[in-house]
Amino acid sequence: MSLPQDPPVETDVSDVGRSSAAGNFAVLMVFAGAVAAVVAALVVGLSAARALTLLGIPDPGPLTTYGLPAVRALADLCAALTVGSLLFAAFLTPPQADGLLDVGGYRAVRRASRFALLWACCAALLVPLTVSDTTGQPVGQVWRPEQLWRAIEQVAMAEAWRTTVVFALIVAVGCRLALRWGWTPVLFGGAIVTMMPLALTGHSSSGGAHDLATNSLILHLVSASVWVGGLFAVLAHAMRGGAHTDIAARRFSLTATIAFVVIGISGVINSWVRVPLDELFTTTYGRLVLAKAAALIVLGVFGYLQRRASLPALVADPRDRAALIRFGGVEVVIFAATMGLAVGLGRTPPPPPTTVPTPAEVELGYSLAGPPTATRLLFDWRFDLIFGTLAVVLAVVYLLGVRRLWARGDAWPLGRTIAWLSGCVVLLFATSSGVGRYSPAVFSIHMGQHMALSMLAPILFALGGAVTLALRALPPAGRGGAPGPREWVLAAVHNPYSRFLTIPIVAAVIFVAGFYALYMGGIYDSFVDSHAAHLLMNLHFLLSGYLFYWVVIGIDPKPREVEPLTKLAMVFGSLPFHAFFGIALMSMTTVMGGWFFGSLGLGWNVDLLDDQRTGGSFAWASGEVPLVVVMLALLIQWSRGDAKLAKRIDRAADRDHDAELAAYNAMYAELAKRDREVRK
Repeated sequence: MSLPQDPPVETDVSDVGRSSAAGNFAVLMVFAGAVAAVVAALVVGLSAARALTLLGIPDPGPLTTYGLPAVRALADLCAALTVGSLLFAAFLTPPQADGLLDVGGYRAVRRASRFALLWACCAALLVPLTVSDTTGQPVGQVWRPEQLWRAIEQVAMAEAWRTTVVFALIVAVGCRLALRWGWTPVLFGGAIVTMMPLALTGHSSSGGAHDLATNSLILHLVSASVWVGGLFAVLAHAMRGGAHTDIAARRFSLTATIAFVVIGISGVINSWVRVPLDELFTTTYGRLVLAKAAALIVLGVFGYLQRRASLPALVADPRDRAALIRFGGVEVVIFAATMGLAVGLGRTPPPPPTTVPTPAEVELGYSLAGPPTATRLLFDWRFDLIFGTLAVVLAVVYLLGVRRLWARGDAWPLGRTIAWLSGCVVLLFATSSGVGRYSPAVFSIHMGQHMALSMLAPILFALGGAVTLALRALPPAGRGGAPGPREWVLAAVHNPYSRFLTIPIVAAVIFVAGFYALYMGGIYDSFVDSHAAHLLMNLHFLLSGYLFYWVVIGIDPKPREVEPLTKLAMVFGSLPFHAFFGIALMSMTTVMGGWFFGSLGLGWNVDLLDDQRTGGSFAWASGEVPLVVVMLALLIQWSRGDAKLAKRIDRAADRDHDAELAAYNAMYAELAKRDREVRK
């Protein structure tokens, strides 16, 4: 495998100029890191440390007090730079025609490898610093390996940092090995996953409304990393005089706008559940929230001015990068200070609750009004910021695609639109209505949600044909053009991984085996109290169901064609496993997750074994409705396929004046003639 070659560069920057630009960018990175670390340490020293002392938390010494926030700010900055560099290589700059990374993408991936390694180093330092901060002992006393290893298992944040070390090292190694564009989206997803242990740990994951706080923090951190890191990556590319800077800047402008909106909304939600409005100006936590909001507004203004000045200049002359570099450099420094401020905010305890939470509120983040009646399941909503937002976004983007087709006079089947929007409604209802509210606390409701996400919503999504809509609505890159979203969709469909996953037996095993591994393998019982586990379960239900029904009844293009009889065998072959699974649940004599359900103190949910059997009956009976829908869809698809084949045959006959039929008749005439000659 050869290294990527330099593309035609749209600049006359010399090698000396590029070296100077690289040095300037390195200086900017060091300065930004210093700003982030100093601001974080100052905020903690001036406000957060005093607040922790007033709460009676022991002082672990100045090395931990000031070193932990400084290293944390550097870790967050390295995380953002890793994410942004991989975002740039995957989606902001085009690869070469043969699929190898372009020189700009190659440099971005190598930068991501270095930043991921620094990220892992910072995370490794934060393990003993976190243990020291939690236990109140100086870092020198907890550094001994045997003591540190035991303490990690008891400190959730330290364990999260240890996990981050492992994931960041994997990303760093992957970036060193990647030469083809197809790996960059995978590595970008890996960098996002590496951020999750920290997003799911900390004060946002505990206390009242921690479900909203954690989900909003996930959106907040990912969006901030995409915005900050993407800006760094585009700026580095521009300072080096890289090709396609105008394309990268245009694409990043849209990405940054979306990230700004998500950061603002998620920040408001996270602050709303942590500090009352009347304490914004009277508490340390509230004042830091206001300072961070002001910094976000300043960043938004700078981003607007930067894109207003730089994009027109780049469109007019792709070599004119002065405005982009000037505004981007200032924006980078403000970003670094904001990240330090965010670290200080994370180290500051929020105002204490005014009421004593119930056991259910402590575990779930919210209270339950009573048993799950039909009225409560229908109308007692609690919006899921992850999957509820996903449902809304999927519906809006789909309708925008349909609107684009209508605007240019192309038709789109109404049935597909109804199917897709119905799938979005099912996803929204299963995660944000009373079903979503009660599913973590009541096993039978959880099983009903499971069936809706794995066996109803995926069928509707598969019949919606979103991939086909995207391929028709998105403009092609054209000969010699930079690959865009349409080409990304094609690459996602037609690649070796998709070909493997769409093997009928593989798709069926992923779909069915998840039920048994999750519930019969003890995973659910061990992680029933984990918010992260519930998010992953819902994601698995949705994706595994979509993969299965995409192969069986999906109307979108697939990496491989599957015969109708094979599709039918997949459907009928999976039914017994669903039935056996439901029967196994109804036959169990022990309660899965009973320790957790009992800790909720719900007086109306006492007979946990009976509730589990009810959930098993849901699993046993839920296969009937999808079976009817799938069979109807298959019959309609086969009927339409036969009709299309008949039309093609008729058109071919009209073109050649029934030459095939004439040849067929001539063959039989010749056979009859030979038969008569034999008789004579």
